[in-house]
Amino acid sequence: MKYIIREMHPNENFLLEDFLYQAIYQPDKTNLAPRSIIKQPELQVYIKDFGTKKDDYCFCAEVDGKIVGAVWVRNINGYGSVDNNTVEFAISVFDEYQKMGIGTALMNKMLEHLNKLNYSKASLAVQKENYAVRMYQKVGFEIVDENEQEYIMIQNLGNEK
Repeated sequence: MKYIIREMHPNENFLLEDFLYQAIYQPDKTNLAPRSIIKQPELQVYIKDFGTKKDDYCFCAEVDGKIVGAVWVRNINGYGSVDNNTVEFAISVFDEYQKMGIGTALMNKMLEHLNKLNYSKASLAVQKENYAVRMYQKVGFEIVDENEQEYIMIQNLGNEK
């Protein structure tokens, strides 16, 4: 499948609501959380007023003119926060486009972008049973902490801030 990875345009930021909901790990597809879950404050930090802060960056994957995935970072106090200087990743790819390399391509594009901007590291949180853990490790993230349900992972980019 042919896809392109590009910067998400500000007028497309409303799509982050769909991608945030998609990013919520829900292993039981027959009992999904209501979409209104994304209105919770602990989830809104990932998308509210996206593009207005200096560390807001987003890339999307497009197939035949349709945006099918997105990766974005922000400097927030989210589930994967490690300190006040580290941006936190969020990523999702619509179900029918998963396991095609799109997520890995999105991750690599964002990591390349952060490297060019001299970020020293990036973080994320992932449910322990989420198959994406392997993808994150494949692109260089390492588990640095965990709680009962999640791993906290960091990618050291080698730049000093």
